[in-house]
Amino acid sequence: MSPRRPAQPRRGRPGLPSRLERRNALFQQWQALLGNRTKRTRSGEMLIQGVRPLTQAIAHGIEIRALLSDGRENPSTWAQQLLADPPGPVVQVAPELMAELGEREDGAPELLAIAALPADDLTRLDAAGPDGVVVVFDRPTGPGNIGSLVRSADALGAQGVIITGHAADPWDPAAIRASTGSMFALPVLRLASHRDVIDWVQQRRAAGEERRIIGLDEACGHLLADTGLTGGLVLVVGNETVGMSSAWREACDVIAEIPMQGSASSLNAAAAGSIALYEIDRQRRKA
Repeated sequence: MSPRRPAQPRRGRPGLPSRLERRNALFQQWQALLGNRTKRTRSGEMLIQGVRPLTQAIAHGIEIRALLSDGRENPSTWAQQLLADPPGPVVQVAPELMAELGEREDGAPELLAIAALPADDLTRLDAAGPDGVVVVFDRPTGPGNIGSLVRSADALGAQGVIITGHAADPWDPAAIRASTGSMFALPVLRLASHRDVIDWVQQRRAAGEERRIIGLDEACGHLLADTGLTGGLVLVVGNETVGMSSAWREACDVIAEIPMQGSASSLNAAAAGSIALYEIDRQRRKA
């Protein structure tokens, strides 16, 4: 049985072509999404690479503004299915340009996507409920660490992740790849200040919810395993080098440490957050 023929490309915003074969202004706009946070923010768009991230984005309702195809003669079953019922207008892009956008040296990826950035709106966390866990990553510098922590948050039952302060961009392609698509499975927000999160916590408390703030720090003298981690929580993971800001330290109800052995001076921030999320999940399962 022969594979289904792709549906006719859908037109999107005015001027979006069905084919792109040279490095024109549109290609340069898409290329800028790879490494220019300002361009991503101004355009409200990101570039999604990889089978699982793209599949997860579509499954969780992310707006796909353009589905880019390398136009190969024998696409995979996955690509055939998406092209047969595309989530957005399809643009066939020259393979060498697809390889650049996909940041691949082994050839062009079958599909990429240009997608809308989700809103940085705290109401997206309302679904967390009174016993939910929200993770705050304070001023992270590495997009890969953001993606890894989001992946753990998704796997271990957290309801959202907030990036605060001057930080790397969670919508950097490196962060999206590191999350293996979990970036789209739960709310991920960028907020300029810790104050926005604290105001949200106070609002939830005023509404009758328990919402404690638990921070992670080295050698604070209070073990994470000895901390009660049931009920509504905000887990704060600090910057990879200097830890939590003084403002977050003051806001925490409890600061806890993960005991270490050996010669390591500290844990990777994403690893520390993952261990804490596991302990939270363990205590809740036991309860």
